[in-house]
Amino acid sequence: MLNETYDVLIIGSGHAGGMAAKILTEYGIRCLMLNAGPVADVVHDAEKKPAFEVPYRGFRPPGRIEHVFQSNGFNANVWVDEREVPYTFEENQPYNWVRVRLFGGRSLFWSRQSFRLSDYEFKAKSHDGFGEDWPISHADLAPYYSRVEGIFRVTGAMDGPPQLPNGNFILDDAPWTSALRRFIDVAKPRGIPVCKQRSAQGRDGLASSVNLLLPDAEKTGKLTSIANAVVREITVDKSTGLPNGCNFVDRLTHREMSVKARVVVLAAGTLESTRLLLNSNLANSSGLVGRYLMDQVYGPGVIASVPEARRNVNRNAVMGSSSIVPRFRNIETKTDKFLRGYALNTTAATGAVAARNFTAYGAELQRKMDEYYGSGFHMTVMGEVLGRYENHVRIDKDRKDAWGIPALHVDTKYSDNEFNMSKDAVETACELAEAAGFEVLSKNEKPNPPGYSIHEVGTCRMGNDPKKSVLNRFSQSHDHKNLFVVDGAQFTSAGWQNPTMTILSLSMRASEYLAGEMLRQNI
Repeated sequence: MLNETYDVLIIGSGHAGGMAAKILTEYGIRCLMLNAGPVADVVHDAEKKPAFEVPYRGFRPPGRIEHVFQSNGFNANVWVDEREVPYTFEENQPYNWVRVRLFGGRSLFWSRQSFRLSDYEFKAKSHDGFGEDWPISHADLAPYYSRVEGIFRVTGAMDGPPQLPNGNFILDDAPWTSALRRFIDVAKPRGIPVCKQRSAQGRDGLASSVNLLLPDAEKTGKLTSIANAVVREITVDKSTGLPNGCNFVDRLTHREMSVKARVVVLAAGTLESTRLLLNSNLANSSGLVGRYLMDQVYGPGVIASVPEARRNVNRNAVMGSSSIVPRFRNIETKTDKFLRGYALNTTAATGAVAARNFTAYGAELQRKMDEYYGSGFHMTVMGEVLGRYENHVRIDKDRKDAWGIPALHVDTKYSDNEFNMSKDAVETACELAEAAGFEVLSKNEKPNPPGYSIHEVGTCRMGNDPKKSVLNRFSQSHDHKNLFVVDGAQFTSAGWQNPTMTILSLSMRASEYLAGEMLRQNI
């Protein structure tokens, strides 16, 4: 198998890699997919245990996954062990890098929020003068968004303003509950839109690469997959200077192997793809590989209580809805406090309000929790992080992973722009809650460390000018015509939106372009 030369080598099996495999194989192109971890088998590999039988009683194992807030003793094997695959950062600039090396990657754990970017993101520089415009617009990506939304069965309402483009939705026509109606009534005169959530329903309980993309590729008979393949470097043909495959290590045996391919497609995730390019000394004539690391501000938010839900026996009529408040700052009018904007995820929750929201303990705390049960109104912030040259990753030559591959050093921090945005978001959320007659229980203006959103993008951005970008408008390296990067690394700006729909659509678009070029024998 490894003695063959494949048409395309795909590194990574998440949403980006799965889409590339689906499209390319459906064009009859022979693909080899490498993934650094095993295939997840929930039926055989998962078991239920009480906390007292789990090491550390269900708490996070020390040292293994220090920066993964979702981790605990029950799911520790899901996440990449940071002792095996370390990364470094400055002590005063922490970074939360959340990684999954199962087949399907983080697509297995996606929250399913399904937003398009708008031209306020694609053409952000034209709007406010900062950074660079993408070399594409919403119109270029719209047909691909629509196809992806169909595959992932995205629900939503056709209620989006220009900054939240509508899509190919399974229509959500459920009525708002009274708590959300009150919220909408106070938001509207302030020029703040409130829209139905856009969420991927997927199929059979999953909206991942492994159940919506890879099966289609496998049906063609054109996809070969190898698990537990940790890629060390992309190899280069000495006579042409073009990538021609990769060297990789078996995760379990540490056996060194290699494979050849006409084209290499990187889909390992923003930072892993960038780490691989840096360790391979490829695609960096611009000097920008690793630069302009971005994500979204997460952490700031407000928790309020809807008074009538504490008294109303028909609580389901009051609570239960959720909404998205898309970016509304710096759209029609400009604020001098910050560039770009943020969104609010709002949920009129029906469960318990967490104990940390009350200044009480013991019997008094229990009384409060009983009284406020089912009345929580949550507003969480998703804010755009600006793409700055100084926010970057580079190879740490003093640290290596368990297979001897140099580790990544992350050097990034938030600026006043992100802090001012967070402050404005929390102040606005409090104002809306109080105007709606809700009781504000707690608020937080401080963002969590960069990376916490798990929406890292940038570091191999696309653009028309090879001196200012790494990739062209089809996710193709300016330096090497047979090298493509189809994951979040290619983003020119981050936006406030969950990036998954855009990653999927860009991968679909790039893969169809690549297939056409290969069939025309241009690559």
